[in-house]
Amino acid sequence: MTSLVEVSTHWPSQVPLASRQSALDLSDVELRRYERAFGLSEICRDAERTETELLMAAVDKLSALRGMEHRVRYLIRARTQRAPAPYPDSALHEVRRAAGLDRACAFALTEHACASGLSAVDLAGLLLAEDPDPDALALILVGEQARSVHAQLLPGMGATGEGTAAVLVAARGARNRVLGSACRTLYTGDAGMVMSAEGLERFRAMYTDAVVETIGLAVADAGLEIGDIALLLPHNVNRIAWVRMADRIGLPLPRIFLDNVPRTGHCFGADPFLNFETARALGRIQPGDRCLLVSVGLGATYAATVVEH
Repeated sequence: MTSLVEVSTHWPSQVPLASRQSALDLSDVELRRYERAFGLSEICRDAERTETELLMAAVDKLSALRGMEHRVRYLIRARTQRAPAPYPDSALHEVRRAAGLDRACAFALTEHACASGLSAVDLAGLLLAEDPDPDALALILVGEQARSVHAQLLPGMGATGEGTAAVLVAARGARNRVLGSACRTLYTGDAGMVMSAEGLERFRAMYTDAVVETIGLAVADAGLEIGDIALLLPHNVNRIAWVRMADRIGLPLPRIFLDNVPRTGHCFGADPFLNFETARALGRIQPGDRCLLVSVGLGATYAATVVEH
């Protein structure tokens, strides 16, 4: 059974969303809506460090990786943006060299947008299950820089941050076992993640139903019921969407972890892992608790994973 051996995260500096109003071209009315309705206050942002440095800041915190670099067979860059840097720059291969992962097969996983992080957990489990070495590991890199205004803002939904996560995965283990998962890609009328106004409207219309259905599929895959879930760890797009969905999901609002929404912004695919580590550090997750990690990618892909801590 796939196991998350360790999850580590890195938060860049937190800056007030209001300080980014001009750069994001937000009117006073829009800024108030983002702050009051969406629950956004600060975002993680670091204009001084490279994407490689942001990812390595998370990798360096993986205590379980030290001395085990030779066991990492797969290095997976779970990406939201298709081309986050101009060729030949590659944060993936720079991390591979800096972390000493010489034996790892390195590749990127995209097209699932912000759901790529949870999709990568599934893929890592499949690869490790087929690997002839029972001690093989996979390392997933999640989170990225938002270089353009287009990447820094989700119009009418949220603002992005640059927090990162490193997820070390094994084929089996007693810690953070993956009990079930679901991933669905639905057609919005657009061929890619840069969506037209019409495609974005269809995405918004299907959003709640698709999230609820995907959660149901993941919980069923784990052989559980929604009442068995101790804590839902969502993507941090905004607060109001999760408040509205709580009844549909079947969980009381206190069991949906929203503490990081005002502190990080939406850190691409890293959100569920940032929330997992924060909740664990706060004692909101106890041994034996079943947690539900959820993320959604424009395009539109919906992913959910049940993990037993």
